[in-house]
Amino acid sequence: MRCCSFVALFFISGAAIQPTFAQSNSPANAAQVTSSSTQSSGEENVDNEERVEITQQVNPASERVEPTRDDKKMPASRGQLPQSANQWLAELQNIITNANFQVSFVQTVAGKETIPYLWRHGILDDGTELEQLNLQNGPGRELIRVNDVVSVFEPDVQPYSLRSKHINGPIPSALLYHPEQLSEAYEFVAVGRARVAGRSAQQIRIVSRDNTRFGYQLWLDESSGMLLKLNMLDLQGALLEQIQVTAYAISPAPADYFSRINTASLPPPMALSNTPNRAHKWDVTYLPAGMREIKQDTRRLALTGQVVEYKLFSDGLVDVSVYVQPAEDAVGETFALRNELSTFLTLTDGKAQVTVVGEIPLQTANAIATSLRPVSNVNE
Repeated sequence: MRCCSFVALFFISGAAIQPTFAQSNSPANAAQVTSSSTQSSGEENVDNEERVEITQQVNPASERVEPTRDDKKMPASRGQLPQSANQWLAELQNIITNANFQVSFVQTVAGKETIPYLWRHGILDDGTELEQLNLQNGPGRELIRVNDVVSVFEPDVQPYSLRSKHINGPIPSALLYHPEQLSEAYEFVAVGRARVAGRSAQQIRIVSRDNTRFGYQLWLDESSGMLLKLNMLDLQGALLEQIQVTAYAISPAPADYFSRINTASLPPPMALSNTPNRAHKWDVTYLPAGMREIKQDTRRLALTGQVVEYKLFSDGLVDVSVYVQPAEDAVGETFALRNELSTFLTLTDGKAQVTVVGEIPLQTANAIATSLRPVSNVNE
């Protein structure tokens, strides 16, 4: 599940977490938590393990990845490859959950600069699960997960932690960890064998069941099940975004990087406010298949200070935010905007102004916006 970052330019959540700004707190300051080498370049972050350019460490005799923890938990011998898309996604889920790995990948959005990431995962002997996602360009941004606590280090922001079982990065966590939860909204189609960066891979298409959302293509390495490439496509098949793995390694033991993390120095998880919200006066009556409400509260417009009703919907791959305010408080006229991958649509009709934001086609945003109906049993 991925959030639409640019909506933060317009809205501030009244119940959202507000990290304290510091004079100078960059990911480099995570040296207090790790070592001073955490924010070094991608080449320095290999931790003395041979860097593999899309040619991972494979036992030539068996053509399978060397196991990390337990042969029973790692992908089975490749004597018989998975046949269905669901079986291949189970292979991906298995290796992401149980392997010690290090992956370098780049994120490319049409017309934008390519962004490089370093992603590590490891499991210690005592069963502690560790994960790191590091933005490699500029001042950097680093997320460190220890079991179900994610700590965030970024420039000019005091480090903070949240409770989460997964790091929220460019690759949707539901696709990696819970692909079965996407079956109501999407159909997975095994296309067949292909080659990605010189390696044999299996291609899978992810298609919206009601054609209301963008489509995806992913390629999984035949030897291990590791993700090699992920494309997001618009309804016409044009490329919107691509995740391309440039190097990865699977090892028997966790990367040396994880031994330098001082878990006692990580910031404690922040407590979320449970302030009760006022009852909503409006409801959304149309949603794409498999999309459901996961959050509801009231928020305040950053530009005007006006309070708006807020709902967050998700199908596991895509988040859609809906903001509603009285028509007399409307800001601007009806308009639609595409910013990178996201659609921003505002409609003013009758007694309310509704704004829909998400990585969805414009026609889907319009269908959601025009389905707004008053809730009849709300006390005025």
